[in-house]
Amino acid sequence: MLKPCVVFDLDGTLADTSGDLLKAANACFRGLGLDDLLHAPADSGIALRGGRAMLATGFERVGWQDMAEVDRQYPVLLQAYATDIATLTEFYPGALAAVANLRQAGYVVSICTNKPEGLAVQLMAALGATEAFDALVGADTLPVRKPDPAPLWEAVDRAGGDRGRVCLIGDTLTDRTTAANADVPSVLVTFGPGGGDMAALDPAALLHDFADLPKLVAQLIG
Repeated sequence: MLKPCVVFDLDGTLADTSGDLLKAANACFRGLGLDDLLHAPADSGIALRGGRAMLATGFERVGWQDMAEVDRQYPVLLQAYATDIATLTEFYPGALAAVANLRQAGYVVSICTNKPEGLAVQLMAALGATEAFDALVGADTLPVRKPDPAPLWEAVDRAGGDRGRVCLIGDTLTDRTTAANADVPSVLVTFGPGGGDMAALDPAALLHDFADLPKLVAQLIG
């Protein structure tokens, strides 16, 4: 029998990965003879928009007009990130406990992230959390990524979830749009470094503390 499914975004939702992402971007800048151009916490939100966003922001700050350099440096950034992926990364307080409580209550749980799948798998292993989730789908698992709903459905199916009882936990407009495209309720966290007014995105619910998540999920999908 298929079970109700809770799908989580990773960066900025389950864990604050911004420190290691910024470190990887700054490694690229230093390799080009530049200084560290991005700094936490001011640039933590930029980190969660992805590698290309970090590179573009850094180059703009020093007046570089050749944005093709973003594409050239992107593989360098990914390699730097893979080499040192979890030194500064940590789960948000109560995140893993909430996931465990959901599983004990009969839900399946999965991750749907726009981080490349290999890096997401590597990160979860480094954090000792691989077995905490029933499935993981990354940016390159399918030919499309969020906000296309296909990766969300793939994360549900791989976990053995019921497509009729799904909710998505995220922290960005991308997550909100993904949920809307799939016609499932979204819960947006208010504590991630992405910042912004999550209420303005009109999710089904806001999450201020992971301790409240099991109750919210029960209200949304039973």
